[in-house]
Amino acid sequence: MATVALAAGVLPAGAQAGLAHAADPAVLGGGSGIVVGDQGVCTLTTIGHDAASRLVGLTAGHCSAAGTSVTAEANRDAGVVGTFAYTNADMDYAVIEFDPGGVVPVNHVGNTTITALGGPVQFPDIACKQGYTTGQTCGLAYGDVFETNNWAWTQICVLPGDSGGPVVVGTTLVGMVNGYLYVPCLGPQLGGNMAAIIDDIDARGGVGAGFHPI
Repeated sequence: MATVALAAGVLPAGAQAGLAHAADPAVLGGGSGIVVGDQGVCTLTTIGHDAASRLVGLTAGHCSAAGTSVTAEANRDAGVVGTFAYTNADMDYAVIEFDPGGVVPVNHVGNTTITALGGPVQFPDIACKQGYTTGQTCGLAYGDVFETNNWAWTQICVLPGDSGGPVVVGTTLVGMVNGYLYVPCLGPQLGGNMAAIIDDIDARGGVGAGFHPI
């Protein structure tokens, strides 16, 4: 992750926690809050299946390391529903493998629907994100960072707990929330390019390769 940006952050577990529900399995989609290792809350970027038909999802890499358990923030009574399978620190993304018996995957959370993958976001797109802490916020996209194709700036409000939140243009997932520069919610927000992330997952192989959203 670029050193000029501060991580959007993991919200401590129990802070701004929603009410737990007895319903099982847990409903999860891009924009859902996830408790990582029972220590903090991040946001799920998206959920779907890989080429091996595994139920997998993505979030920001700084949320945790491989082997960390995942619980649905809105339904903690469902218990552990997934595990971090792989974390890429350089590109700041993580792949989560979910228990298909413990999760109902959806493509719509809050005001955000995901139907396709794309990226990078480009000026003058209006991009929106769905985060656990701040819900849906939208803003102008500025485009690529540092003349690379891995990162982009957007004027989107993000706070700790929004890390991993899906960044969409319309219903196309173009990135995720990774950090912000200078001032939270004034930004700009730094986000990974979803097309580059998917290419990296496919090149690595294993859990997540061949991912397609629900």
